[in-house]
Amino acid sequence: MNIFVSTTQARKTLYPKGHKCLNFTTLTQCPFTLYMGIRKMHKHPLLSRLFLLCIFALSALAFAQDMPSSKPEKLGLSSERLQWLDKTFQAYVDQQHMSGSVVLAARKGKVFYHKAFGLRDREANAPMQPDTIFRIASQTKALVSVAAMILQERGQLHISDPVGKYIPEFMHTTVAREQTDGSYTVEKAKRPITLHDLLTHTSGVSYGYGPAKAEWQQANIQGWYFADRDEAILDIVKRMAALPFDAQPGEKWVYGYNTDILGAVLEVVSGMPLDELLNKLLIQPLDMRDTHFFLPEAKANRLASVYTPLTNGGIARSPEQGTMDAQGHYLHGPRKCFSGGAGLLSTAEDYGKFLQMLLGGGKYRDTRILSRKSVELMLSDHLGAIPYKPGSGFGLGFRIVKDLGLNAELSSVGTFRWGGAYHSSYWGDPEEALLVVYFTQLRPNTSIDDHTKLRALIYQAIVD
Repeated sequence: MNIFVSTTQARKTLYPKGHKCLNFTTLTQCPFTLYMGIRKMHKHPLLSRLFLLCIFALSALAFAQDMPSSKPEKLGLSSERLQWLDKTFQAYVDQQHMSGSVVLAARKGKVFYHKAFGLRDREANAPMQPDTIFRIASQTKALVSVAAMILQERGQLHISDPVGKYIPEFMHTTVAREQTDGSYTVEKAKRPITLHDLLTHTSGVSYGYGPAKAEWQQANIQGWYFADRDEAILDIVKRMAALPFDAQPGEKWVYGYNTDILGAVLEVVSGMPLDELLNKLLIQPLDMRDTHFFLPEAKANRLASVYTPLTNGGIARSPEQGTMDAQGHYLHGPRKCFSGGAGLLSTAEDYGKFLQMLLGGGKYRDTRILSRKSVELMLSDHLGAIPYKPGSGFGLGFRIVKDLGLNAELSSVGTFRWGGAYHSSYWGDPEEALLVVYFTQLRPNTSIDDHTKLRALIYQAIVD
């Protein structure tokens, strides 16, 4: 805070009539302006010292903000072979399969590929940029899962704890058992749901479209979208506890509100709203400066627009309000409901820092976020005999590759991955020291093969 006050004081002293030249970019990138500024301030010794401290601090911060980069060849990849990735993703834009995208890939902690394709906003003819901000939806789950592990390391919770310890409404829940005629009966849960169940999506809680979907609809709790809610996530989760779930705890992998419930637990445990907690534990320590639940107004012109594929080809802009594809609530909504399962906005580089922390055994550069052992636990399969996708398991927040042949995609054993409802995706490959972040904004997204091609085009470029 003092740094920014000092900057303001310096500007008033140097330019008493409100001149705009003295700004962060000018000060850190123009040595002549900096030199002249210091000379003008020689009559103000204390202010001069504050000014210099400000500049050096901000300059250091500027360099710390970016992930380091390197030429592909120095990291065991081929620039020539990466051109196939350029051509393929430009073709998706040219053929109007999508408006645009950003791809970031890093190996051994250094970025070797970070490119933007197409347009951020077709109607405004605004180009996509590497620092464009995207709705990342379910990629939020990974950050909340890591936050839970941080609180475990601090002794504030344990993942074996029942959810009811923190949200009493969850101590006794029910399950809807579907009958052959399409009806269902409601039975008591055999045991309390645990935080471990939430992390592994084995709590039995779906997105409200199971056997008791009519009850979920009546309660106005269905789907992953919460940005339009003028209600705290904890209040919604408490109401959710009274509804019949889809499966008994620990018996089935069911994708749903697990991480939203987990986020509400973290709010109770920490005594902080989820946005403040994530800022404190992850976003600020990793300098994920463009990661938010709701976008600051000053960054509105960097948010990518959402598009919908048309039946006969091409794409159309999604509506501003009224649906889960809505554009506007992340900018102009109530800013009250922090969805731990699907609420964040971010950039490719911000998310790359987070993934690099996991690949680094819980450490990014000189910042320790998690212990190596906690990361190992997160990246292990926790499903055991519970059925899941062939060749894969599920860890504490991620899908984990267990068998290359059964997984049937270019990858490595131990790779962790997930994606988001707006068609974004990521993966981290510890064996290859590789991470990839892919952001676009496309819903629904069943008619495009970009995810599978991206994996092939990244891995085929490895030549060491």
